Amino acid sequence: MSARQQTPLQKHFYEVIFGTETPAGKWFDICLIVAIGTSVAIVLLDSVAPLHIEYGALFLQLEWGFTIAFTLEYAVRIWCAPNRRAYMLSAYGVVDLLALLPTYISLLLPQAAPLLIIRLLRILRIFRVLRLLGLLKEANDLAGALRRSVRKIFVFFSLMIILTTIFGCLMYVVEGPRYGFNSIPHSIYWAVVTITTVGYGDMVPSTAIGRFISSIGMLIGYAVIAVPTGIITAELSAAQYERERRLTLSARNCTTCASVEPDPTSHYCRHCGSALPRPGHQPDDKKAAPDGTPPDAHNA
Repeated sequence: MSARQQTPLQKHFYEVIFGTETPAGKWFDICLIVAIGTSVAIVLLDSVAPLHIEYGALFLQLEWGFTIAFTLEYAVRIWCAPNRRAYMLSAYGVVDLLALLPTYISLLLPQAAPLLIIRLLRILRIFRVLRLLGLLKEANDLAGALRRSVRKIFVFFSLMIILTTIFGCLMYVVEGPRYGFNSIPHSIYWAVVTITTVGYGDMVPSTAIGRFISSIGMLIGYAVIAVPTGIITAELSAAQYERERRLTLSARNCTTCASVEPDPTSHYCRHCGSALPRPGHQPDDKKAAPDGTPPDAHNA
């Protein structure tokens, strides 16, 4: 569906609500994130029994105030969006709608009120503010490293699932229901808790063989816990190396002062103001001769 014609007022609201290029757009996003965080904090505080008894009515009033404000904001977003259908079906549009529904559903189903925590997802809009703070490139680098590491991390977790299954089966055979390992899934749960070095202590081996197997699982846990971090770090380092290599290849030397200019878009030397050669272009006095003879050979 093509974008519809907007009135000047709609364009103004669109620039403020959807954009971050203007100071008003930036402050709108910051205020929205603060409001979302405050509303989520109210939901968390309302779940504490003593606070609910004393301030429950106030929490309810504040929650309805935030819900009405967010409903108006959602309606304004639909009103000023150039393509309303595209916004409503986008990830942000769906989250914006889901953030409103639990409060209205709680009128019929009070137990749905804790679902308001989904409103926290709207804080993802902070990535729009990061662009203005100069942090979007770093966020993109991290997201790119995670995306490139998906297959490696998937293989790692697949091996961990196999490993915990083996340890769980061994402990079920060695310890058995007599010592609390009532089933293989229950034993696999113990293996996950042990290998990840969490150690709740709700299930502990009692036999000598069981303790030996448990010790091996702990040592393996320490050995593999850093693998995902290493994979992501390697991807970040590779991306940084590639970026520096491209900058090095695009760097040029000024023919007047011999200083290095790494910016491929620059046309003049930042030190002496002389014209720079085009990226990948050699000065005339350094070009090879038509017969392929190196330039220095004619001066020999």
